[in-house]
Amino acid sequence: MSTVRTRLNDEVDFVPMGARFRGFCPIVVDVETGGFNMETDALLEVAAIILGYDERGELYCKESYNVHIEPFEGSNLEPASLEVNGIDPFHPLRIASPEKEALATIFKAANTAVKENHCKRAILVGHNAPFDLNFINAGASRAKVKNNPFHPFSTFDTVTLGAMAYSQTVLSKIAKAANLNWDNEQAHTALYDAHMTAEIFCKIMNMWNRRADLIMPFNDPSEATA
Repeated sequence: MSTVRTRLNDEVDFVPMGARFRGFCPIVVDVETGGFNMETDALLEVAAIILGYDERGELYCKESYNVHIEPFEGSNLEPASLEVNGIDPFHPLRIASPEKEALATIFKAANTAVKENHCKRAILVGHNAPFDLNFINAGASRAKVKNNPFHPFSTFDTVTLGAMAYSQTVLSKIAKAANLNWDNEQAHTALYDAHMTAEIFCKIMNMWNRRADLIMPFNDPSEATA
């Protein structure tokens, strides 16, 4: 199993997120693929960042998961896409897993976060999030992976949040406008892009919470519906 699980910050006192997002648990996801068509093009890498609240009631990056995936049988691999993400799907040192095994790892982590945070289900946070969600859903359907934790069509998108907060829509430009360090050498890897997306999401949400003077708990998570 090609899985990376790391704690990104020092552990802090646990505060559940169920009350903040109407019963949804935001999980930041980035995918790397062999093209733009979720039905025909290979899903090659998925990274997920689990978020948490710190002792100040602010969002932070808590844990990360990263899986490398074998191209499914008959899948398309566009040379232009592989040039951008730098993935050689058949490199002998690339430790990858079948879609079913890899997605099950991501889903297990997300479902655990949903339960721990007293949420109803997960909601995917991404940059151009529908792209990532479509590939996740297509892979899960193709590989018959059960317990997909993500809402089937709703997302939180940092394109919209970046435009609102910083007048930027490109991930690297939002990061720079937010005074976050951006490394072009690491960009277009799932884990790096997911981590930067998570940092942007957390910063914007925390900034809004401070300006709005919001105090935990925000809402009753029992009011949420799927």
